[in-house]
Amino acid sequence: MGLSAGELREGLDRLAASDSHVARALERVGYPEPRIRPRGYMTLLRTIVGQQVSVAAATSMWNKLEAELGEDFSPACLLERDFDTLRACGLSRQKQGYARSLCELVDASAIDFDNLPADDDAAIAELTRIKGIGRWSAEIYLLFAEGRPDIWPAGDLAVQEGVKRLLDLDERPKEKEARSLGERWSPHRGAMAIFTWHFYANPAL
Repeated sequence: MGLSAGELREGLDRLAASDSHVARALERVGYPEPRIRPRGYMTLLRTIVGQQVSVAAATSMWNKLEAELGEDFSPACLLERDFDTLRACGLSRQKQGYARSLCELVDASAIDFDNLPADDDAAIAELTRIKGIGRWSAEIYLLFAEGRPDIWPAGDLAVQEGVKRLLDLDERPKEKEARSLGERWSPHRGAMAIFTWHFYANPAL
């Protein structure tokens, strides 16, 4: 599971004690709510289904998949369905390719979500073996589903914009710069990432 409310608070308090930018921002908007997803292939499959479509469209596709395959369906169930069946659930050819890549790896025990490498970079490398899962998706999984405390999804536009506002930068940093700027918040970059989303989305700012 992801970082709990207590873990978020502890991480952000530690950062605020040494970073005045974080302290001021925390005083203005308060602590974020946890972002928690279930561990396992289903969370990544939902990520694939939701890529480049609206939340409503993604929800509709997922509901159709569950109607066809059943709740908590196994990877084998999806692999048994043909192209037209999955297309009727809303999955494009590309999404089907990505979904099959994930399900084939899980079905063959080539990836074990209960035993991903403890090293974050090694875990990201393991997850990005799946077609359609890039670094950002892997980082989001490790942060939301495993609660790894030092994950920093620097390629996320909202994280970049949150960093810009929090540090009073003239421009939104690109991924490379955002990754470099985030080093100051290690080993609590996971809490900081969730806080940047919270800070960016706060309507009072």
